[in-house]
Amino acid sequence: MKRLSVIMPVYNGELYIEEAIESILNQTFTNFNLIILNDNSTDSTVKIIEKFQEKDDRIILISKTKNLGPANLRNEGIDIADTEYVALLDADDIALSTRFEKQIKVLDSNPNLGLCGTWFTIFGDKKEKVLRHEVEHDALKVQFLYSCGLGNSTVMFRKSALGDLRFEHQYVPAEDYGLWSEFIAKSYFYNIPESLVRYRWHPGNISQTKEENLRIAEVAIKKRQLERLEISSNDPKSIYYVNAVCLKRKQTPEDIIGTITAAKVVLEKNKKLGIYHQAILTKHIDEVIIRTIRNASSYHSKFYTFIKKESGYFKKMPLLDKIMFFFKCKI
Repeated sequence: MKRLSVIMPVYNGELYIEEAIESILNQTFTNFNLIILNDNSTDSTVKIIEKFQEKDDRIILISKTKNLGPANLRNEGIDIADTEYVALLDADDIALSTRFEKQIKVLDSNPNLGLCGTWFTIFGDKKEKVLRHEVEHDALKVQFLYSCGLGNSTVMFRKSALGDLRFEHQYVPAEDYGLWSEFIAKSYFYNIPESLVRYRWHPGNISQTKEENLRIAEVAIKKRQLERLEISSNDPKSIYYVNAVCLKRKQTPEDIIGTITAAKVVLEKNKKLGIYHQAILTKHIDEVIIRTIRNASSYHSKFYTFIKKESGYFKKMPLLDKIMFFFKCKI
């Protein structure tokens, strides 16, 4: 019986899918099925997949007669998977040959772990670089308050731990951020500190073509996470709480005061509820607030007085920041 199902949605992927499939079939861990969900492609994608199918019976091809989008296809793949573990790879990305072997080893050795990701390398239209997300669970959980701490194509998870959680279409194109931010609230995560996936960046990436929708979805996901700290998404000042955990540049002094007030509420509520590691959360919020002050849209004497005497953050600012802040507010 197979231990792993690999889910790969694809739409008109003829340029890159051959390389993606080969990277899966060449894994050192071989006990898996590759479930490819074809989203009604009109190019030669299906022919390419069928050629691989003829040589390798681990490939399962499911073709749709209308376009459903990658979130729905991944959900279908998860539902179909009848294995202990599920892994994801997009049809334009490349998995290094030892990826599955290393992730299976981590998950087998840590039964309480629900998900294992890895670092990954961006290549293509952008200068090649390794994205190094947080590694350990407590730090990852705080990272999710301000950004997705996983590369979607690096994910391998325990299906039993995921339960009924699925990608939510309301958060497209940030549906991965939405799902993993919910999953990390009920299970332990770990990122292998090694790049085991090559993530292809090109003009077709959804995050480039739908930036405004992405921004709106990400704010909604951040607000939903803050509800764990009893901070309502409907609070008229909810954006201040978001800005307390996620840097927003060029805020007015008045808005920064609101953000600092919100930051103190976040820390007090977490101290009471114990949702996040308090020291890690405090360190992160301190960094956000100091950078927020540094990047204010304007400065004046009343702002200086508040930061120095009332905020509690002046003493945490580096000396150079204190000097620059003084001159900006006094001039």
